[in-house]
Amino acid sequence: MASLTYDLTLAGLAVGSAAALTGIGLIVTYRATGVLNLAHGAVAMICAYVLRQLVVEWSWPLPSATAFTLLLVAPAIGLVLDRAVFRPLALAGANPAQTLVASIGVFVLLVGVAALVWGTGARSDAPVLLGDDPWAQLAAVVALACLVGAVTRWTRFGRELRAVVDNRPLAMVSGIAADRVSAAGWAFGSFTAGLTGVLLAPYVRLDPYGMPLLVVEVIAVAVVARMRSLPVAVLTGLALGVAQAQLTRLHPEGWAGPLVQAVGANLFVVALLVAALVLPGVGGGDTLPPTTTAGRVPPGLWLTAGILMLLPLGFGGTDLTTSVQVPALAVILLSLVVVSGRAGQIALGQTAYAGLGALFTALLAAAGLPELVALGAAVLCVAPLGLLTGWPAIRRHGLALALATLAVGVAVSRFVLTQPYATAGLTVSRPAAFADDRAYYTLELALLTASLLLVAALRRGRTGRALAALRDHEPGAEAAGVRVSALKLLSFTLGAALAALGGGLLTMGQRTFDPDAYDPLQGLLWFAAVLTLGADTLLTPLLAAALLTATHAGVAAASIGILAMLVGRVPPLLAGLGRGVRTPPAAADGAAPPTGGPAPLPTHRTGGAGGNPSPAEGRAHPHRPAAGPATPTPHRPAAGPPTLQAHHLTLTYPGGLTALHTVTLTLHPARITALVGPNGAGKSTLFDCLAGTLRPTAGRVTLAGADITARPAHTRARLGIGRTFQRLAVFPSLTVEENVRVGAEQSGRTTPGAVEQALRLVGLAGPVRHRAAAGLPTGTLRRVELARALAGRPHTLLLDEPAAGLDTTETATLARILEALAADGLTVLVVEHDPDLVAGIARTVHTMEGGRIVS
Repeated sequence: MASLTYDLTLAGLAVGSAAALTGIGLIVTYRATGVLNLAHGAVAMICAYVLRQLVVEWSWPLPSATAFTLLLVAPAIGLVLDRAVFRPLALAGANPAQTLVASIGVFVLLVGVAALVWGTGARSDAPVLLGDDPWAQLAAVVALACLVGAVTRWTRFGRELRAVVDNRPLAMVSGIAADRVSAAGWAFGSFTAGLTGVLLAPYVRLDPYGMPLLVVEVIAVAVVARMRSLPVAVLTGLALGVAQAQLTRLHPEGWAGPLVQAVGANLFVVALLVAALVLPGVGGGDTLPPTTTAGRVPPGLWLTAGILMLLPLGFGGTDLTTSVQVPALAVILLSLVVVSGRAGQIALGQTAYAGLGALFTALLAAAGLPELVALGAAVLCVAPLGLLTGWPAIRRHGLALALATLAVGVAVSRFVLTQPYATAGLTVSRPAAFADDRAYYTLELALLTASLLLVAALRRGRTGRALAALRDHEPGAEAAGVRVSALKLLSFTLGAALAALGGGLLTMGQRTFDPDAYDPLQGLLWFAAVLTLGADTLLTPLLAAALLTATHAGVAAASIGILAMLVGRVPPLLAGLGRGVRTPPAAADGAAPPTGGPAPLPTHRTGGAGGNPSPAEGRAHPHRPAAGPATPTPHRPAAGPPTLQAHHLTLTYPGGLTALHTVTLTLHPARITALVGPNGAGKSTLFDCLAGTLRPTAGRVTLAGADITARPAHTRARLGIGRTFQRLAVFPSLTVEENVRVGAEQSGRTTPGAVEQALRLVGLAGPVRHRAAAGLPTGTLRRVELARALAGRPHTLLLDEPAAGLDTTETATLARILEALAADGLTVLVVEHDPDLVAGIARTVHTMEGGRIVS
């Protein structure tokens, strides 16, 4: 028994050492560049292949081949990635989501290259580098970790690395060559990837898919270490490796036995799932970049696509083995259009839902249900499982969301789709009426058409605009009243349903359940294909499915990988479709769109100077219809608008920095209150606490005496608190009018004519209303953001540096608008650095310093 325990411990140390190496490389790369290199496993696989090629095929001596591979090839790959892929993205100001997509592109490209050069078969003759002694591997890992720790802590390069990590722009101003630091990080990260590959190759199947997936699984050690601590990563890798080896001794009986054994054999996957879904999110950043499409697809292209999809029925004969895969895969890819294209969420685990749809379809049909009924039931079963990724997506973004969705995909594959207890003896048949390929292909086309129409309907109307707002600027959408969490759940649930439908169709088309078709690496390929072709274009699933099905796997992967690496620099292939053919939307509330200029603005107060919120001299309320009696509305009581107050607010960030110290503030109705002070005084923090973006550590925020401290931003928008942002928060893929309409539709407080009144007030009622917000001047966009807030008919308006980027004339116009709003009873808070604007409009001015109001 003791001998068995020792032997298993040694085996676990070998696996744990490789995992620890992966963690070291990922952490160093992330700390030096801010990029989670999902291509780490692909680099490891390439280096393993290179070493085998040199030793086995070309008969190089092992020491020379090893030195060449690890000291030249591996670092060179890292340097190429730095110079050709990630440094241009950094210079272009790419967000974390774009760099993540680029790393997926590198992954897909390297897998495609390996498949083309070495084939897809597994190789079992990889050379052994350190022999069978795991202590040698462990010593190498510990020595490497100590070396990295010493360099980071005690050398000039280490100080420069920490400075770049803490604040890259400031480090560059201080004279630090940030590019050199990043290049060194990439070179070292690739070296550790290469070392991982050559150490693992003799013990795992060396093929373009197996090793990259294995390395993806052990990303867990870096995530547990919060992408920072090398000792934690090393200890986690070793502990998981040893524990996984020891768990192989378990052989429980009963129905749960196979599942327990699967968990024991895939402990790194369990760790990845827990780390991604339970632990606080790593990284952050934005959702996917907004779409660059500007209109609908011309009917001629749809006609061409339809004819091409129908060609197999006319010229394909009776054997359509390849063709029947295209519509099914297109439905799966359509799920990514919903989740990633329309909602802007990173979804790397759609293979899980496609595979579950295929599995449930087969199981339900085997249980006696008719095949089509089984397919529908499978979709209904899988759709709620979309919450597995939808729920974490509510509070995770960028890198954290990518890891969560990837973890779900890997876990479902390892614990369900590839397990004999779930798939053994499974047979799949087609519906009797659609047994031959031509009839089945027709059925697939019908279901694909229905799915396309469903998604097209989702893209229109109120929900479509809300989804576009979520994708373009999530904080702005929430501030406009959009229920962000509900929309995310909707997109992930619908995405899971479509993926399940496509998976069921695919497995019935092939008449067999093939778990390899739903491998997690396929999910990365699908995601990259949709993103590079155009995630918000309904033609993308058709083109991508044809490319992935009809083209050699290596060629398709390499092509998609190259395009994905160029994300942020080259627009998606289908991005320009329909540009310039947008049909102007109907005018707000069904009225004919006006063609005149802006409504005249008063240059002085006409009422409310003494706190009276009613318009003076019968003048129409700027954001209330002019016609009809000015009767009180539910959100504005007859006694006046509710008062927003902050009571002893304190906010301390996790690092210990206290941004607010017991701040108390009252915003008086019908008055402009200004908040001034130096940068870092806490003005924006207080502003965000009032708006609901941040929750204070202590203290309360009240509205009309009711505690709203725990209310999120979208709820406060519906309570009548509107806001703008210091950095523009418009929705570039929507027109000016659609931007404003989002504020009116989502606030729950709008009245007929609200959109029109807001557009007229800020001077956007002319032809500019039909232009996309993308590319408009800053002054125009500031007015768009203000009009969107006003369209929700707030009683309190919070403006964060509204004059930023405006010229003198635009600032004067803004001042007149704000004076008119306050004169008509609106409560206005302005955080502003322009002293002339503050002096001209504000009746009350508070100064903040060090997180306190000092005057």
